[in-house]
Amino acid sequence: MDYQTFQPHAELAPLIKCYWTLESPKEDIPQPQTIVPDGCMEMIFHYGDLYRQYIDGEAVVQPRNCVFGQLTKPLKIEPTGITGIFSVRFHHEGFLPFTTIPIKEMDDQAVPLEKLFGTAGTELGEKVFQSKTIREKINTVENFLRERLNTEAIDRIVQSTVDILLQVNGQISVNELSRQTNINRRQLERKFSSAIGMSPKQLSKTIRLQSTLRHLLSKEYINLTALAHDAEYYDQAHFIKDFKEFTGLTPKEFYGDNLQMSSLFYGTGS
Repeated sequence: MDYQTFQPHAELAPLIKCYWTLESPKEDIPQPQTIVPDGCMEMIFHYGDLYRQYIDGEAVVQPRNCVFGQLTKPLKIEPTGITGIFSVRFHHEGFLPFTTIPIKEMDDQAVPLEKLFGTAGTELGEKVFQSKTIREKINTVENFLRERLNTEAIDRIVQSTVDILLQVNGQISVNELSRQTNINRRQLERKFSSAIGMSPKQLSKTIRLQSTLRHLLSKEYINLTALAHDAEYYDQAHFIKDFKEFTGLTPKEFYGDNLQMSSLFYGTGS
């Protein structure tokens, strides 16, 4: 597998975390991959063969060009041939200024670009597919997003609250978040649901898990008890419960080959 990341133009950097590409030859026996929630939405363009995803045990072929809403649970996918993916990874609240439907309605779904943007979405997919270089793909997408950027939709309160969560690796209660931002808890939860598609508690758990995954992948911890303690889980049972909720696996099972793609993403710290 060849995985590369690219930085966005400074103008869009507050909303876009990075661009990434993934290329891989066809596998004799396709191996399912588990994608772990990371709190970020993705705009995905397949220029290789499509991927199959499993929803409630049923296989569904992903759209060629789509925006994937927030993952609230692990997603199992499988290549159907040669992998060629170009993707835009948005910051946690970064897709809100571009969306045409409620963010919450996109949770755990691959929404086709034509559903979001009509014929303009279809044309964008064709232009990205025809672009000869990654730089051309990036320029095409950035021009498209600039034209549709709704700055009034940017919620500064949500942005500042996410910044707090990232600074403390998600290790903070929602009540404390509410106190620090001087926003009523219920109001904060409504803002997060509409801007991110997750509650503050869900995003906190996701960010904390991201940090834990990076430690596991870098093999900084041999002892899972020490890792759970440093991540401020109540006890190891709580740690294992949260870990399995977001990955579908126990920490010990996490090292398996079926997390190869997540290992690529988390290994870069992107």
